[in-house]
Amino acid sequence: MEDISQSKVSRTGRENQVYSERTGARLVAGCVCLNNDHTKVLMINSSADRNKWIIPKGGVESDEVVTDASGEPDYTKTAIRETWEESGCIGEIVKKLGFVEDMRPPKEWNKNFRNEVHTDNLVVNPPRSEFHIYEMHMITLKDDFPEAKKRNRKLATFEEAKQDLIRAKRPELLEALTRSSISRD
Repeated sequence: MEDISQSKVSRTGRENQVYSERTGARLVAGCVCLNNDHTKVLMINSSADRNKWIIPKGGVESDEVVTDASGEPDYTKTAIRETWEESGCIGEIVKKLGFVEDMRPPKEWNKNFRNEVHTDNLVVNPPRSEFHIYEMHMITLKDDFPEAKKRNRKLATFEEAKQDLIRAKRPELLEALTRSSISRD
């Protein structure tokens, strides 16, 4: 299998995206990337709005899904790939921060999922996405990465990142940041 963690181009398209069997939500994985002393987090600008700052994350693809020793899904491959593609960060995942549901109104319900689910099992207000976030210890930031021409990045304190995520209206990403071991000082 090809090493996609430091590929030269980003994966595109949604034909291989994975969705929750329970809710139909798009599965997303990403990283809260912290510096050595945990005083700063890596932030990137959103591709949809360059004035909004978020953490690196993106859709889980079917060839990246594995299960861990306890039988739980493990999305670290996606988290590492998306972090590389969007920020040029290479690091080591040190812990799982759990998952957070994105309850913003969906852009479009996954029509294939809706057709496969009996209405008595349908979640009335399904999450738009299900974010699986990991904490990453940053080892290096490369200048040449797949989305270097369309993304800016910065290191931010907890308070700066918190304010950025509030302005971006991303409470699910703020929850992930809060779960991390970033210093609150």
